[in-house]
Amino acid sequence: MRLGFLGALCATLLLAAAAQAQPQVQKIVGEVVKLDGTRLAVKASGGQLVDLKLAPDARLSGRGPADLAKLGPGAFIGTTAVAQPDGTLVAREVHVFPESMRGTGEGHRPMSNEPGSTMTNATITGVGTRAATPRDTMTNATVAGISSSPGSRTLTLTYKGGEKTVIVPENVPVAMVEQADRSALVPGAHVIVYAATQGDGTLAAERVTVGTNGFVPPQ
Repeated sequence: MRLGFLGALCATLLLAAAAQAQPQVQKIVGEVVKLDGTRLAVKASGGQLVDLKLAPDARLSGRGPADLAKLGPGAFIGTTAVAQPDGTLVAREVHVFPESMRGTGEGHRPMSNEPGSTMTNATITGVGTRAATPRDTMTNATVAGISSSPGSRTLTLTYKGGEKTVIVPENVPVAMVEQADRSALVPGAHVIVYAATQGDGTLAAERVTVGTNGFVPPQ
């Protein structure tokens, strides 16, 4: 009995140590102040200056302005949305991926950036119109069919193992995803940075979304 207790205690301590060893990721929204080599200075939306180091494998992508006309059949898109009680999602923003990124992360899963957030990569296979109630989610999808209703478009998203319906309101911001590199990190560029806290307390930027031509990427 005592050995069993000690074994359970050791397992608990090991799990706690493993959890503490996991780097904490935080989301930083703001404007680029300066990029010097791998050092990135960002003025966050709250006004504070944040110093980051670009990780060697940091993923950079651009966002440029687009419109609902980009949501044509076969387009691969992503959208942050709010969910109704019946599971229907209402988009708050949409971003259209280039052909080179088609099929990225197909499926449906939760996200850790905020409570209730999810990510779905899928194909639109039907249409419909419904009203919305709030709850944050994120959906990425390939568009296979679209219908317009007064002030909105409705997309039925089908992925391996499931299906979601998304209503895209007429006034929802739509962005085009673009290939980007460090040359896009110019002073004044709007960025969304996901950075992990390192053992020494510094922040390593692992993923950066940067607005191109003055565009402000939807959060």
